[in-house]
Amino acid sequence: MASSTLFSKGCRALMAAAKTPAQSGGGVATKTRRPVGILKPMPVSPALGAFLGVSEASRTDVVKKVWQHIKLNNLQNPENKKEIFCDEKLKKLFDGKDKVGFLEIAKLLSPHFVKS
Repeated sequence: MASSTLFSKGCRALMAAAKTPAQSGGGVATKTRRPVGILKPMPVSPALGAFLGVSEASRTDVVKKVWQHIKLNNLQNPENKKEIFCDEKLKKLFDGKDKVGFLEIAKLLSPHFVKS
């Protein structure tokens, strides 16, 4: 019995109530964070820049734009939704391949991001 009281006394910090957004400053961020990781804009290759129309972009934005292009031009295989048929624009980005799997897209886009 003595060990259970000793245990509960030592863990008071874990049992404290979490602060609500009103207590921690109203929930409004006072600092703006810089994007990091896949959200950070990076310089892109000339081929990808021509496709996007910009000289730098984040990885997430690039993947979104590629998928917009795929959906807009109906390039997904109707029988196998995991396959993407490449038009001329996508062939320039994807090493001239006629079709790619949707899991390959991020890997094939990786060389188009210039390391700084």
